[in-house]
Amino acid sequence: MNYFNQSPTNIYVAGHRGWLNKYPENTIPSFMAAIELGVDQIETDVRITKDGELVLIHDETVNRTTNGIGAVRDYTLAELKELDAGSYMGKNFKNVRIPTFREFFELIKDHPTLTVNIELKEYPDREPGWDKVAFSVCDRVVKMVEEYNFKDRVLLNSFSLPLMEYIKKNHPDYKRHVFFPLVKMLGEGENPYDGAYCACVYGPEGTEKCLATAEEIIDFHKKTGIRIWMGKYIHDEKTVDLAIPCGVELITCNNPDEILNILRKKGLHK
Repeated sequence: MNYFNQSPTNIYVAGHRGWLNKYPENTIPSFMAAIELGVDQIETDVRITKDGELVLIHDETVNRTTNGIGAVRDYTLAELKELDAGSYMGKNFKNVRIPTFREFFELIKDHPTLTVNIELKEYPDREPGWDKVAFSVCDRVVKMVEEYNFKDRVLLNSFSLPLMEYIKKNHPDYKRHVFFPLVKMLGEGENPYDGAYCACVYGPEGTEKCLATAEEIIDFHKKTGIRIWMGKYIHDEKTVDLAIPCGVELITCNNPDEILNILRKKGLHK
């Protein structure tokens, strides 16, 4: 089955950490709400606990999104599961928990057309020796993807160039999601665009954070064949209208309800 049928005339919508604007990010209620809206993809973040479990949380620490303090990697899974990861979004979400990677896969296995963008948040250069941890997390993510037979609907991405190079060399048949032009700022290394499937364009011209003009984006696509995706800077009709001429094929957003309605009104989401 071809899970990736996005195009400039059928623009996919990805829920950024689920439905971030209205639900506690990277939690089962957030993922479920986005899926029920009809998103085409879920974007989420993977980290490792003190006892080696894979969990879904964006930040390096639990400070912002839970009632705990400290680094995720300093908590065991049992300790993380004691934290309230929902109340920061309101009392209705009290005692929502940080999910494991497996819990997420158990959720989405019942939604067979959903695609998944997995951001690997353990970076090899965090501290001496952490490269082994980062690469092991990547390998374990791939192993679980294959256990659930999700390979054809998964992309892997990271803001770490060494980690992206590791994926390219060790898991070359996986779709890689890179960044344009932000990746140029992340350090030296092999060509990160070589063989990549798609690029998240940061701040097309006219948005509040402009890092690339429409001409640069179009030229990048023509030269590389890499598909054009965009992120949270596309958040309303004005910015959607800026993205369309750039050939955007997917929008990762915090407000999937609004973006879906805008695209459907324009006949650009099937």
